[in-house]
Amino acid sequence: MSKLANILRESIAADGPLPVETFMAVALGHPEFGYYMTRDPFGASGDFVTAPEVSQMFGELIGLWAAEAWAALGSPERVSLVELGPGRGPLMADALRAARVAPAFFAALDVHLVETSPVLIEAQRRTLARAGVSVTWHSALEDVPEGPAIVIANEFFDAMPVRHYVKTPRGWCLRLVGLTETGALGFGVSSEPEPHLVAQAPDGSVLEISPTSHQIMNVLAQRIAKDGCAALVIDYGHVETGLGETLQALKNHRSVDPLAEPGEADLTAHVDFAALTRAAVAAGAEVQGPAAQGEFLMRLGIEQRATTLKRKATLEQAKSIDQAFERLVTAETFVGPGGAKSFGMGTLFKVLAVVPRGTPPLPGFVREVPNV
Repeated sequence: MSKLANILRESIAADGPLPVETFMAVALGHPEFGYYMTRDPFGASGDFVTAPEVSQMFGELIGLWAAEAWAALGSPERVSLVELGPGRGPLMADALRAARVAPAFFAALDVHLVETSPVLIEAQRRTLARAGVSVTWHSALEDVPEGPAIVIANEFFDAMPVRHYVKTPRGWCLRLVGLTETGALGFGVSSEPEPHLVAQAPDGSVLEISPTSHQIMNVLAQRIAKDGCAALVIDYGHVETGLGETLQALKNHRSVDPLAEPGEADLTAHVDFAALTRAAVAAGAEVQGPAAQGEFLMRLGIEQRATTLKRKATLEQAKSIDQAFERLVTAETFVGPGGAKSFGMGTLFKVLAVVPRGTPPLPGFVREVPNV
């Protein structure tokens, strides 16, 4: 049993069960034993692989997108390039390298990284040591200086805590993490229903929401509307709000019980892009997309970039480039580290831009033509 599991068991025994939302926040962010506080979880030797680690092409195209977004915002003299949850920093490193093809944009940049993990901050320092720009770290988006900004959030919102309500004969009850008869962590529900939830659904249905995600998007969208910023959100999730739970735990690239080893496994949930859209629009911004990641990258020219890279590649390198291209843009299943299955990111992952009202379609997005 993990050290954090013992801490949680003692807390629950003393003070009662915790909402799933609180359990997830503690499991990921406990200052001493939280998952992201104690390790570098990325890559083949970690627990999961993100798109920037699949191929340099991903970050390069995001860098070129940022340059185009900067031009669409009027090419401000100074602009903050912000990444939320940068992992080891490969996306930002690749984006900055690609951004050098737009010298005026590169010269205007101040880089800001929003990160809470001491382990990952050190990894980011090493990755970006030769990036050629100043880098400033912050623990929250609110700490980033005001003014024009381009914000990148790749696999950031999926790690935000989620709240679960379960439909019972009494109504919608908050799902809790408590103790079983044997003293292990287990799921239960509150004794009293939530009075403001009245949606009709079969008993046993689960409603999953992420108030933390909504709050972050509200802050981000208010800034976008006020300061002339743009944000790009890339994550796995769904485009319509619906019933069902998506909380999952990963360890060594395999699914595990979310309650088995808190602090030792990654906890995530699928992003509700419809809810993010509602939060952004309510705060005064406008959205473009969401588009499937595969379509988005194809519109940005990933196929041409792959062809260019292969011209100077060995046969083995060219094979790796082809495999990375397929994984980023298709929905096929791939065999990952240790024989674990990995799914192509092309359709599961979505891309959403948040922009000031009236902004023309940015690269990778097309304006929908209404049915008449």
